[in-house]
Amino acid sequence: MKFSLVTALVVVLAVSHGSEAKSLLKRDVQSEVDRVTKLIRDMSASITAATQDMVEKVKVLELTNTAQTYMEDNRPKIQPLVDKVQAEAAKLQEQVKPYFANIKDQMKPLTDNFNAQVKPLTDDFYTQVQPLTTMMEKFFQQVMDQTKALLPPQ
Repeated sequence: MKFSLVTALVVVLAVSHGSEAKSLLKRDVQSEVDRVTKLIRDMSASITAATQDMVEKVKVLELTNTAQTYMEDNRPKIQPLVDKVQAEAAKLQEQVKPYFANIKDQMKPLTDNFNAQVKPLTDDFYTQVQPLTTMMEKFFQQVMDQTKALLPPQ
C-alpha cells in the first residue's frame, strides 16, 4: 500500500510538473513570438524610412539633372540675352561714372573738413594716452622680468 501511495504521489508530481513546464513553455513561446514580432516591425519601419529617404534623394537628383539638361539645351537661346544684359550694364556703368565723379568731388571738401577737425582731437587724445601706454609697457616688462626670475634656470 505504501508503494502504491508513493507511486500515486510520483505520478501526481510528474503530471503537475509536466503541466507547469507546458505553461512555462507557452509563456516562453509567447514572449519569443512578441520579441520576434517587435523585431520584424522595427525592421519594417527602418526599411520604410530608408526607402523614403532614397526616393527623396532620387527625386532631388532627377530635378537637378532636369534643370541641368534644361540649361544646357537652352544655353544657345539664353546666351544672346545674357550678352545683351552685360553690354547694357557696361553702358550704364559708363553713364553713371560722371555722376559718381561729381559726387566724389562734392564730398572731398566735406571729408577734408571733417578730417581737419578730427585730426587735432585724435592727436590730443594720443598725446594724453601716450604716457599711460608707456607706463603700462614698463609695468608689463617688470612683470615679465619678475616672472622670469621666479622660473628655474634652464
